[in-house]
Amino acid sequence: MKDRAGRRRARRFAIGTAVVVALAGMNGPWLYRFGTEKYHQYKINQPEYKAANGKWEIVEFPEEYRQNTIHAALLRTGKVLLVAGSGNNQDNFDDKKFDTRIWDPVKGTIKKVPTPADLFCTGHTQLANGNLLIAGGTKRYEKLKGDVTKAGGLMIVHNENPDQPITLPAGTKFTGKENGKTFVSKDPVLVPRAKKVFDPQTGAFVRNDPGLGRIYVEAQRSGAKYETGTQDNYRVQGLSGTDARNTYGIAQKLALDKKDFQGIRDAFEFDPVAEKYIKVDPMHEARWYPTLTTLSDGKILSVSGLDDIGQLVPGKNEVYDPETKEWTYTDKVRQFPTYPALFLMQNGKIFYSGANAGYGPDDVGRDPGIWDVETNKFTKVPGLSDANMLETANTVLLPPAQDEKYMVIGGGGVGESKLSSEKTRIIDLKADDPRFVDGPSMEKGTRYPQASVLPDDSVLVSGGSEDYRGRGDSNILQARMYHPGTNDFERVADPLVGRNYHSGSILLPDGRLMFFGSDSLYADKANTKPGKFEQRIEIYTPPYLYRDSRPDLSGGPKTIARGESATFTSRAASTVKKVRLIRPSASTHVTDVDQRSVALDFKADGDKLTVTVPGDKNLVQSGWYMMFVTDGDGTPSKAEWVRVP
Repeated sequence: MKDRAGRRRARRFAIGTAVVVALAGMNGPWLYRFGTEKYHQYKINQPEYKAANGKWEIVEFPEEYRQNTIHAALLRTGKVLLVAGSGNNQDNFDDKKFDTRIWDPVKGTIKKVPTPADLFCTGHTQLANGNLLIAGGTKRYEKLKGDVTKAGGLMIVHNENPDQPITLPAGTKFTGKENGKTFVSKDPVLVPRAKKVFDPQTGAFVRNDPGLGRIYVEAQRSGAKYETGTQDNYRVQGLSGTDARNTYGIAQKLALDKKDFQGIRDAFEFDPVAEKYIKVDPMHEARWYPTLTTLSDGKILSVSGLDDIGQLVPGKNEVYDPETKEWTYTDKVRQFPTYPALFLMQNGKIFYSGANAGYGPDDVGRDPGIWDVETNKFTKVPGLSDANMLETANTVLLPPAQDEKYMVIGGGGVGESKLSSEKTRIIDLKADDPRFVDGPSMEKGTRYPQASVLPDDSVLVSGGSEDYRGRGDSNILQARMYHPGTNDFERVADPLVGRNYHSGSILLPDGRLMFFGSDSLYADKANTKPGKFEQRIEIYTPPYLYRDSRPDLSGGPKTIARGESATFTSRAASTVKKVRLIRPSASTHVTDVDQRSVALDFKADGDKLTVTVPGDKNLVQSGWYMMFVTDGDGTPSKAEWVRVP
């Protein structure tokens, strides 16, 4: 593979040199007048250049269909679901203007889809039936310090009654016993009953541990004089008798500080055939920035997020059952930062790479490791370089998935830090003592890099920015192919559009890649002009699609069980070197835990190709996949959609 990469590099250099020499020979001043940009456009459109580097093209939707795409998923119909919700736009949120589009990349058609809630910063994953599970979103936008007019914050409501829970409606008033200030709840809260505690030796009653409920409260009136600076006990107005004695609030500082985003409990399945959202049982916890990951039994784990009072969900994780459409809590508590990168391993445990998208304490849940969800045991894995720069890092399961090697790419410091890492780190989870080692470095420290697995087992790593949300005009217009077999990067054509926060990439069934989004804070190096959300789609056509021909694939069944074989037709069957099942992506905030490429055993007989799906349910999760065949030159077919039940 190194020889092939070397030849490609040589071809890139050769074509560039030849063009320069030819133009210079024509006329030096003419070359100057031709201009750098025109020359660049001429060069990147030469057949030899595209065959070595690929090509980027911009797709701009008609104005009425444009939106601030935050989430994207490839549907089993071959269409792409593009979800904005309110699109990080406060005016849209206030007007309840929530957007979704379905785009057909083959026909070029676009359709608006009614969006039932603000699915901005939701979580999503592919289900076995081909639907997309979507859970969480936005209840309230953040308010920066200076914009907050009413003091507010977290109130912990205590219920000391062991016999029954109590529900307090929205608008409940809490008055401080010491400070005398009154705060009002914004939502209803159910406070569970107290738990009776008994001495394990004697069985004697010891005490009641109060049930606890969390609620966001605000002062009745605006102004700094209604802030509090210390903890106080709060009487609940409107209660009487035993309820008044057993129920009270405790709050720390209630102030005019910045108020974070708040999440929602809503959950939906998106049906790709009916092309509509179907409401299912809401989560127990409201979540904004959650990760959804498929477990060994096919159920879906929902982890982390900011809750309905704008605080990190305190380690209360829950599981969705696609059969009953209901959620249940896990038995144990474990806390992660928001959008943690969590992947199902072949042993049924969960690998956490340490990568995440932001919110959460600096010192809780940030170490990478292997998590047994059932026992809650967490085993840390060592060796990660730039371990303090894992926010906005990307994690990809390297192909083929059987090898169980992961790469963590780039990342930055916690919050709005200027730190960014140029590192890639690789871990082999099949090793006797798994530990990270550094892979090839990128040229620049990179936050928000995009990484997409291709049918030829390469991985395209593209975009990102050196600084938080592209500050200082720091978007990185570079792309590289990573080759797992040789553990090296190969520069390819540069993207045309900068991509940082709120961007992502999706592998399409024809072997091309789609890129969406980007949400720069500023539009200039001086950080004085507000940034504009990037609404254009960009398509990258890899070099393998600029060859003379590609293998064909057709005729097989639409369903193949694990451990079973199926026969397809291909005139190029004798030239096929690889067969891959690639799970469709669901991408947001540099998090795509669905993406995986599974190698299939195969044999050719004339124009018949018989493939066998591995029997491991943790390697090949139930659901729809794209099946690609690749020839000896690394050229893939178009995908055939198959379902693994």
